[in-house]
Amino acid sequence: MNEARIDKWMWAVRIFKTRTIAAEACKKGRISINGALAKAARTVKPGDVIQVRKPPVTYSFKVLQPIEKRVGAKLVAEMMENVTAPEQYELLEMSRVSGFVNRAKGSGRPTKKDRRSLEEFTEPEFLDDFDFEFDFEEE
Repeated sequence: MNEARIDKWMWAVRIFKTRTIAAEACKKGRISINGALAKAARTVKPGDVIQVRKPPVTYSFKVLQPIEKRVGAKLVAEMMENVTAPEQYELLEMSRVSGFVNRAKGSGRPTKKDRRSLEEFTEPEFLDDFDFEFDFEEE
């Protein structure tokens, strides 16, 4: 066998957890073979370079051996070579560090940090210093 379907191959080499997810990625235009968008039924051959967009990163893999049967994780290195550019991993690290920075203000629940700063703002500090005891006597 010198060719394999792209969705089966990506599932077999564990790029995607299920074949359905791999086919869905093809349908959404996130998979390209040698620079051209690929449908799920497109075949791959040894030497093909596959780009997989999983925002914010675009991973690149070189096909060493086309397979359609899932193999053990230790054998994956014989089937493909990871040729992802180092800049892509830097992008991944940057997005991991930034965390919630890109979240639009006011959308969704406040983060724990937001909530604490809000509580700090709304609860006046000077109230902590006094003991308020009022005697309301009716005359």
